[in-house]
Amino acid sequence: MFSLESFHKEYETDTTDLTIKERRFSFLVPRSIDRFLDPEDVFHDFPLWSKIWETSIVLSEYLAGIPVEPEKHFLEIGGGIGLVGIIASAFGHRVTMTEYNPDALNYARANAETNPPSADSNLEITQLDWNRPRLEGLFDYIVGSEVIYKEKDFEPVLKLFKRYLKPEGEIILAEGLRKTSMEFFRQMGELFEMKAQKKVLRYKERETRVILCRMKLK
Repeated sequence: MFSLESFHKEYETDTTDLTIKERRFSFLVPRSIDRFLDPEDVFHDFPLWSKIWETSIVLSEYLAGIPVEPEKHFLEIGGGIGLVGIIASAFGHRVTMTEYNPDALNYARANAETNPPSADSNLEITQLDWNRPRLEGLFDYIVGSEVIYKEKDFEPVLKLFKRYLKPEGEIILAEGLRKTSMEFFRQMGELFEMKAQKKVLRYKERETRVILCRMKLK
């Protein structure tokens, strides 16, 4: 049984503050990723979930601006520490946030408790293995940020889309502008109608290019 008290006994955390459409949030993140690394191979199951990605901020901003339709149900895949799902829920959307990594799920649950959603919304957090999915039902939206970081994920992610998206539903992805994401969107263009926007985030001397892509079945 999850509790904030047990979470803080198990993990050393820092806090990152974030403002989305004049609403403030505070997210717990790992102070160090060392405990989540494989000492034999640091790149094996590298904890990509452990940081706040710029793409997640872009996706959160977008979802926060979508008019709330209480009957519509969002599925977030690769939810990480919970930023996108929590913010979307806080702005009134009904969200099922999923993640595979058990440590990420603990962070998502802790962040959900410290950033309560709006009274009218519904946030569910559950584990999802992309290769052996066991969710029930269909969804109006499937959303995710940095979920196609590796080419090996193309096939399982596409299978999730086919299995869980309603026929008239929409997929909304935010991905960094890189070779793998461009190749994924190229392949998806054969199956989906796509609308993409490029966004550039600048912080000091750093520049991050993000693709926000909306997809519907042809």
